[in-house]
Amino acid sequence: MKITFLGATKMVTGSNFLVEGAGKKFLVDCGMYQGSARDEMENNEPFAYNVHDIDFVLLTHAHIDHSGRIPKLYTEGYRNPVITTKASRDLCSIMLPDSGHIQEQEIEWRNRKRVREGKKPLPPLYTAQDALDCMEIFQAVSYDEIVDIDENIHVRFNDAGHMLGSAIIEIWVNEDGKETKAVFTGDLGNNDIPLLSSPTMIERADYLVMESTYGGRLHMRNDDKANLFLDIVSETLKQGGTVVIPSFAVGRTQEILYELNNIKDGPCSEDFDFKAKYDTLMKAPVYVDSPLAISATEIFRDNAELFDEETQAIIKSGDNPLEFDGLQFTRTADESKALNEKEESAIIISASRYV
Repeated sequence: MKITFLGATKMVTGSNFLVEGAGKKFLVDCGMYQGSARDEMENNEPFAYNVHDIDFVLLTHAHIDHSGRIPKLYTEGYRNPVITTKASRDLCSIMLPDSGHIQEQEIEWRNRKRVREGKKPLPPLYTAQDALDCMEIFQAVSYDEIVDIDENIHVRFNDAGHMLGSAIIEIWVNEDGKETKAVFTGDLGNNDIPLLSSPTMIERADYLVMESTYGGRLHMRNDDKANLFLDIVSETLKQGGTVVIPSFAVGRTQEILYELNNIKDGPCSEDFDFKAKYDTLMKAPVYVDSPLAISATEIFRDNAELFDEETQAIIKSGDNPLEFDGLQFTRTADESKALNEKEESAIIISASRYV
């Protein structure tokens, strides 16, 4: 087995690994570079391999820095499978077209400048339609299922606890009478992320490829974050203000809805200070101001079987952890603009277009 590191090395984004073994060439992830203009120029560079030589792609999760160049693969002629979990496929179906739309907008802006300079306009990295078209090659698998690529290559997707559908991928390759196991973690979640299960424990591997962006950082416990969140929100609302929460459309928005639901629908403490904050919060409407976040929240609901045991118990009790009284979604540009005219205090979750 040979592994070539082609992205997300010495930097965070552009995850892309070429694996060769048992007569096959395949990719683990094919993500976009994000960050500085110099980093993002890497997206336009030719792939370091012939796309027609790639037998299949394994996708750890839907975040754009892991999936964002799959439509580029497709436009260059790749038609073999992209294998991932159902939830990741569902999320890619909204996130990749959204990314394609942004590619079109950005190249339009750059081309206006190029035309003024007498240069030829450039095509986008890919279009929204390209991204929609590439979904035809996605194949969904379940967690914990052994997938036989052929008689010599087997893979298994395990819950990584990072975002809905995220996976740690185990790969077994048999060649020359020897079995070699490689594990690609993708991004790993923590043990207390709302809605999601804890990352799966992997017992052994011959080679482990692990992303470690926050490997040297201690994280605040989630219950501590929830209490801090309530303090800030209630103080702002009490003063008649509106709380605007910038948030990733996929993952973070749903976590915030979950925490708000816990507070709004949970038992009210007898503690006077908590009760005052709770009463303040209960009076405020909550708006999700992002079509992408709304679509992502619907996908979360459709894949609720992946939620952790605590959330499953909430659902069985008849409560939807992503719905509560006072929650509203702005689905059009006019509805979004109308939020500027409202005089009442509110909580607005304003999500980015893509992540």
